[in-house]
Order: sequence, then C-alpha cells, then structure tokens
Amino acid sequence: MIRFVTSLLLLFSVIVPGLSDDSDYKPGPDSVPKQGVPKGTVTQHQWISEIYPGTVRDYWIYVPAQYDEGTPANLMVFQDGGGAVREGGSFRVPVVFDNLIHAGDMPVTIGVFINPGVVPPAKPDQQGRKNRSFEYDTLSDQYARFLLEELLPQVSREYRISSNPECRAICGISSGGIAAFTVAWERPDEFRKVISFIGSFTNIRGGHVYPALIRKTDPKPIRVFLQDGENDLDNLHGNWPLANRQMAAALQFADYDYKFVMGTGRHSARHGGAILPDTLRWMWRDWKKLKP
Repeated sequence: MIRFVTSLLLLFSVIVPGLSDDSDYKPGPDSVPKQGVPKGTVTQHQWISEIYPGTVRDYWIYVPAQYDEGTPANLMVFQDGGGAVREGGSFRVPVVFDNLIHAGDMPVTIGVFINPGVVPPAKPDQQGRKNRSFEYDTLSDQYARFLLEELLPQVSREYRISSNPECRAICGISSGGIAAFTVAWERPDEFRKVISFIGSFTNIRGGHVYPALIRKTDPKPIRVFLQDGENDLDNLHGNWPLANRQMAAALQFADYDYKFVMGTGRHSARHGGAILPDTLRWMWRDWKKLKP
C-alpha cells in the first residue's frame, strides 16, 4: 500500500511538478510595443540540413530598424525559435529587442530564431519525427557545427554579423537551454554569452555531468545566466531545480561571470519571459566597450 501511494505521488510530481501558479509572472513594460520606438523586421525561412541529414526546420531572422550594413551587428541565437519570436508568447523577443536597442540597453543585434529539425513523414497520413532532443540534449559539438557551418553562413549572406565572440549570445529554454550552454562550452571562440531558462541539466542524454566538468576544466571565457523555478520538474531524468543549483554552484566555484535566478514557477516560460528584459540588460551590460 505504501509503495502504491508513493508511486502515485511520484507520478503526480511528474505530471504536475508544483502547485505554484505561473500566471504570477507577467510581461512587463519592456515586453509590449511602445509608441515612438522603431520596429524591426522579422522574416521566416526554411532550412534543410546536411549535418542533421533528412531534417527540415523553420527559422526566423529579426533585423532591428537601427541596423546599418556598414557596421557589423551583434548576434543572438534562440533555440525553439518559433516560440521566442512570437509577439503574443512569453518571450516576445522582437518587441523586447526593439525597446532595449532603442533605449541603448543592448547593442544593435540581429536575432536568429531556429526551430529544432523534423524528419518529414514518409506518407501523408503519418507524422514527422522530431529531432529536438537529439539536437539539444546531446553533449557534442554537432549542434554548434550546424549553426557555424550551415545556418549562420546563410544568414551572413544577407547581413553583416560580428565575428567577435563577445558580441555573440545564444539562448534557450529547457533542452534548448542546455543546448545554448553546450554551444558556448564547445565553441567559446564563437559564442561567449549564454542564457538558459529552466535548463535541462539532467540525465536526458548525459547533461547531468556539466557541474563536474565545470569544476574540473579550466574556466572558459563565457558569461552565463541561469533561471529556474522551485516547482520545476522532478522525474526519471533528474531534478531540474537541483540540477540548476548544481550548475550555479559549479560556476561560482570556477569563478565564472554568471547569474542565477530561482523563482517559484514550474517548467514553463512565464518566469523567463517576465525577466527577459533585465536578463538582456545584465548580459549586455558592457556592450559599449566591445568592438563588433
């Protein structure tokens, strides 16, 4: 009987990871359009990958109104791009970028929003195979190579992007969060700014080893922002709040430039979206000293 009740409690903790109401976190004034603020443009594209053979994905490019082709723009990449680019979503990144660039709180930055790949179905009545976990949760340089060898060169054909790694940031949520960290960890020569919201630093595909690797590896020149919620997931892959605390402790031990914000939310984008403007201010706080 005790085992049965325990099993029910564990199942409940997986399906409903907490009792906190994430609706407490709401978009602030920097996440809504403001009168007099120039509006950037967003275009949608599609990419067929060779590094992830057989996969097709949508991606979006945000170009701020202040972009001048005579000056290289900073770069910020977002995993799960369809959600991040949506004006009615939790992050509303184009609106936030418009407001912060206009206010001088962040540099002129081109945003690239990338969906995970999907292998199209073989027949019309079948569903495509999602490649998200393989791309995002795997600890290797494969996703970094996909960005650097395939997709970003395509973007660079139309827009001038800074080659200075200090001017390049990457952001993600959940498995997209650990993917962002992995890109900078593998290629700090290309990306040195990481934002992870409710990052999956758990044993989905071995990501739980990062705190130990951080402690035992010479520090890499990357700046890291972590966010999680007290009521995030606790399941067979691990405990998300504990994993993010372990990441923060390891970054502190290794003397990284990092910030960790723990809220009360669940496994959702609400908290991350609410603090995105201040997160970007912290991440780009010294941007005026950088040479694009």
